[in-house]
Amino acid sequence: MDALRIDFEPQADQAVRQFIMDSVDYHNIAATGHAAFYPVNLLLRSEPGEVLGGLIGYLWGGWLQVQYLWVAEQFRGRGHATALIDRAEAYAVERGCVGATLDTHSFQARPFYEKRGYVVVGTIADYPPGNAKFILRKALGAG
Repeated sequence: MDALRIDFEPQADQAVRQFIMDSVDYHNIAATGHAAFYPVNLLLRSEPGEVLGGLIGYLWGGWLQVQYLWVAEQFRGRGHATALIDRAEAYAVERGCVGATLDTHSFQARPFYEKRGYVVVGTIADYPPGNAKFILRKALGAG
């Protein structure tokens, strides 16, 4: 075997990180035949343009993957998170997606997602210690 080494690089260059992510994506496309990928980046902005929240995710394989959903604390409870996730789900349906998935922790927004039709399909206990991580899904469109 070739002499290889493992380097710990907490601040790895973005180009290196992108190379690794792209390599996984290329493998996934080759393995599944699903090549269509659409970023979903929705931003909640103030009138002057300050970012006060947003939803970051993507569409792939007929699914919406919500990676991050956040609204600044002073603007929570006003329907902004609902508007962001509704918009992402509508876009996913337009693109033919059958479902949406995301994860959240016990100290985050599980009740918010459940009110919107998401169902817990997996739990990782004690992640982080004293809490839990939940994996949720929701059927969309014809799903």
